[in-house]
Amino acid sequence: MSITLAATLIGGVGLFLLGMGLMTHGLKLAAGQALRKILGAWTRTVLRGVVAGFGVTALVQSSSAVTVAVIGFVNAGLLTLAQSIGVIYGSNIGTTVTGWIVAAVGLDVDLKALALPLVGLGMILQLTGKGTRRASLGEALAGFGIFFLGIEILQQAFQGLGASLPLDQLGRYGFWSVLIFLGVGCGLTILMQSSSAAMAVVLTAAAGGFVDLPAAAAAVIGANLGTTSTAALSVLGATANAKRVAAAHVVFNAVTAATALILLPIMLPLLEKLAALIGPDAGPAVLLALFHTMFNVLGVAVMWPLTPRLVRFLRRRVGRVRDEAGAPRYLDKTVLAAPELALDALALELARIGETNRSMAREVLAPKGASCRLLEPDKQALDSLIAAVRDFCASLQQAVLPAALAQKLPAALRICQYHTTAADLALELSRQEGDEPETGATETEQARAGFVESALQLLQAADAPCSAEFARSEAGLAEFGERYHQLKAALLADGGAGRTPIAVMVRRLERYSAVHRMIEQNAKAAMFWAQMRGAANVCPNAPSPSNFAWNQPW
Repeated sequence: MSITLAATLIGGVGLFLLGMGLMTHGLKLAAGQALRKILGAWTRTVLRGVVAGFGVTALVQSSSAVTVAVIGFVNAGLLTLAQSIGVIYGSNIGTTVTGWIVAAVGLDVDLKALALPLVGLGMILQLTGKGTRRASLGEALAGFGIFFLGIEILQQAFQGLGASLPLDQLGRYGFWSVLIFLGVGCGLTILMQSSSAAMAVVLTAAAGGFVDLPAAAAAVIGANLGTTSTAALSVLGATANAKRVAAAHVVFNAVTAATALILLPIMLPLLEKLAALIGPDAGPAVLLALFHTMFNVLGVAVMWPLTPRLVRFLRRRVGRVRDEAGAPRYLDKTVLAAPELALDALALELARIGETNRSMAREVLAPKGASCRLLEPDKQALDSLIAAVRDFCASLQQAVLPAALAQKLPAALRICQYHTTAADLALELSRQEGDEPETGATETEQARAGFVESALQLLQAADAPCSAEFARSEAGLAEFGERYHQLKAALLADGGAGRTPIAVMVRRLERYSAVHRMIEQNAKAAMFWAQMRGAANVCPNAPSPSNFAWNQPW
């Protein structure tokens, strides 16, 4: 094989991958919330999940993008594991659309006549619509054009390779030949991290007479199986839900590949009969695209009745590591590719941090106080989670975020700061020696009881930050401040009148000042969290941004 042919082959694959990447990214941004709505609303049953998975994958031309969305929804509790498996089934069928594009369009028309106008139109849309959905659509169109150019260059490369590398001779070894080409297809997918690119290589090689139909069919099975490597690698160190979704993907593809291999002697003669029915226009690429679709549909038919058992197996065997309090439950690197889902995961993890922080605050407000030995593990867990949130925000900053989403990152970091301060205060208060006034009908005791009651009411409202009750939390925060000033005045009066030693009075003033700040930090964190979710229409009762603005000082 000459250097020129090798360079042509590598360049064709590179253009194909570039085009696929631009097309997928552009379509994801152009579709926006539509993809989330489809996956969120149309996956209530396994059947609907299959249909939704097929439709979205056929649209964005990326099963990995759909898998990322599914992981995000499962983590958020919007999809059950069974529903997510249905989406995975449909997504695998959706990947076969790429083969049909290559077979039906890419090999039978003048590709430059189609590709170059698409690239030109796409760039015009992108340059004239920066920051709008039109720019994303232009990126997708340009990617589609580059996709076709890559196919044309692959055609040229395989026309030259046919004579120099007669791989058809490998077809003489029977079953071993099938295994060889199965490995070739799998290796191509692992190398390029794209089953679509591997399919394009196999289809163009078969269309150019470089390999025969049985060998190409085995390579197609291998390409389909190779996608499991992408799923497995993407969830290293990920959440338990992500691992279960990826494991379902691996199991489905493995079962599908095994089924296709077993039935290959039957399916190949069936393909030849179909070719005779379709006519002389049914070249090897069309037959292979049909074969790819057939065995993926067959895989769904085989796995469908086994889905309940698969769900039980995954829940028992995958991700059954002890849920450590300091380990993120929702932050998953796989969802970083979908900024909206990543921000959903971020909000869920922040909500979890808030629950732990408010629990610590309640322990401090308990009549006998809290032991620092009880709160130290919670504080360590919070420090670990907050560090993970900050790292996640730093990773998310590297992505291209729409303006509406970009402004939420500073809010998330501010919430982290509130929780850090509140947790530090709770731990410090737990270390102090309890010295509460004696229970009685004194003015100081009444002021203290009112202060504690107001604090607990704020914490209770923060437990449901999307409720109508929480919408009034600003008024509650003002009332809490008033109760604090009343208590402070009562303590000062006790010290001035000699009813309390000055040293004790100062210690109590410092303690209640710390409690006041701890509760205030918890309440503000909940307010900002509600505003983050209110902007996403998750918390319609969020406090008004005009009253509690994003740029309010800490």
